Amino acid sequence: MALGYAFGIQGYEAKVSDLTNIIVNRDTPTEHKDVDFSLFWGVWDTLDAAYFDSSKLDSAEMVYGAIKGMVASLGDPYTVFLTKRENEVTQEDLSGNFSGIGIQIGFRGTQLAVISPLPGSPAEQKGVQPGDYILGIKDESKDIETGTNGMSLPEAVQIIRGEPDSVVTLSLLREGIADPFLVDITRETIDVPSVVLEFVGKDESVAHVQILKFGAETAQEWDDAVLEIQKKENLSGIVLDVRNNPGGYLQAAVDLSAEFLQVGDVVVIEEYADGKQIEFTTDRLGKLVREKVVMLVNGGSASASEILSGALRDQRGFKLVGQTTFGKGTIQEPRQLPDGVGLHITVARWLTPKEAWVNEVGLEPDVVVEENQDTPEDDQLQEAIRLLSE
Repeated sequence: MALGYAFGIQGYEAKVSDLTNIIVNRDTPTEHKDVDFSLFWGVWDTLDAAYFDSSKLDSAEMVYGAIKGMVASLGDPYTVFLTKRENEVTQEDLSGNFSGIGIQIGFRGTQLAVISPLPGSPAEQKGVQPGDYILGIKDESKDIETGTNGMSLPEAVQIIRGEPDSVVTLSLLREGIADPFLVDITRETIDVPSVVLEFVGKDESVAHVQILKFGAETAQEWDDAVLEIQKKENLSGIVLDVRNNPGGYLQAAVDLSAEFLQVGDVVVIEEYADGKQIEFTTDRLGKLVREKVVMLVNGGSASASEILSGALRDQRGFKLVGQTTFGKGTIQEPRQLPDGVGLHITVARWLTPKEAWVNEVGLEPDVVVEENQDTPEDDQLQEAIRLLSE
């Protein structure tokens, strides 16, 4: 199951398939006998008969458009129908290799927003910040200039992604700044690792572990980092850093949480519409269960990052340092459909082990430390190191 995902570019040549025939073939049996499709077919036939440019009447594209509209009518920005290319891009992003400006995007309410810029990315270098609202996107090379009202995540990234060295312009609105402003960003090839380890603090005795996403390769990179930590003879503690981590696979978050927990500890609870709950628990003793740990979070910590943070605070009492997290408390299940298209559907909400729901409120840190762009030091990291020395 995927909790968060990023997006890409390019279209594809659609064709009528088993999926489109569900609608195009009017004789297809359906269980929805009480649904009157006469208006739908009336509009279809009117377009077919009267639209002036018949070359635009592509049955597959019309069906896909209808499906997108049906899914969008739910008002859930994380439940989306994906074309073949959009579906492929979600996998590219989880693997960590793509061409773009290096931002993870989501929604605050119904408005498209930046969850986080990736470290060292073109977006970060241009000053894009977590929480920035994206009001418009412009790409002269694609002859596109559009607002984002009503735009889905895959549609937004189709425009934002592009060839290396090309430019995309974002119209952003930031809290504390009255007027929107424009940022021109040159795209690059982005290669994002899941885990970055460095030793910091006095005598380099603190392991600072940045988890940048929960993707396909996270487990192996995490295991490699754990081995290095275990080799450290003078280790005094671990700073687990999920700042600007937009999420990814639920199971990856569960697996990483288990490294610090006892067998049978609850990591996260899935709750469905009928009230049914499923607990995800650890099945092994963690390798780092005896280590002192402080966690770093901020407004770009979303989804699977919040699962990890909530689990370790609830179960082990680890302190969270930084700023309130993003607040994405729902679970999406990716389903593969004919011809390579897909559906990401919200199937449940998730709760922390103490049954807190973070959706749209986030996790409040135990120690609030604002990010200070005017100082060379990482104040949040320094506070975490100080707490480990207590």
